[in-house]
Amino acid sequence: MTVGANSRFVFGRHDRRTLCFWLLAFAALQPWMLAGCATEEIIKKSNGYYQEGVANLSVDRQKAFVSFQKAIQLNPDNKQAHYGLGHIYALQGKFKEAEEAFREAIRLDDDYSEAHTYLGQVLAQQGRWTDAIKSYKRALSNPLYATPDLARYHLGRALAHEGDMQAAVEAFEDALLVNPPSVPPAMLHLELGRAYYKLGYDSKAREILAKVSTFDKGGEYTAVAEQLLERLKR
Repeated sequence: MTVGANSRFVFGRHDRRTLCFWLLAFAALQPWMLAGCATEEIIKKSNGYYQEGVANLSVDRQKAFVSFQKAIQLNPDNKQAHYGLGHIYALQGKFKEAEEAFREAIRLDDDYSEAHTYLGQVLAQQGRWTDAIKSYKRALSNPLYATPDLARYHLGRALAHEGDMQAAVEAFEDALLVNPPSVPPAMLHLELGRAYYKLGYDSKAREILAKVSTFDKGGEYTAVAEQLLERLKR
């Protein structure tokens, strides 16, 4: 085939791998042509390291940590890998490092509700309750958040700590409406019952606290609920 001055290369049904192959042939002359292919491969490999980290979380936390780091080294925009690092730091009690990791994940995606909620927990651990409340509310501003009861539960606890019991009750009540739940029902009922108790809503407190044992037979939450119920009898 003779290629004249006006001839063009036409890619018909060539897949992306074939295209990348031809671009590789011209890499020395036109390296910019490889940017798309390289980026796609790097993102794929970064996601692979992230998945490797998730798989190792429950069996070898150090391996998981290394995998998340590798994912970020390959692709600094891997928000899930930053979240994974934040999770490990939080488990280690390294709250400053955890905060930095979650804030980086949020910088990459401001609608990352899971990161906002976890950041709130880390801030609460540092006694920064006002900032924690803001993080929980930011998480809940995303209508696509899959587990809003988790943010509402932690929001309720933060509000209760700050003395706003009425707002805390509203947060706990809203959390109860989420189905399927992501917060253990015994935990949520105990906190709601405690909030009712502190507000002086004795009948509501009894009703909610009595339900704790149905979700946590003989457990620690039931023991605390029974103590509160005893106080309500006095």
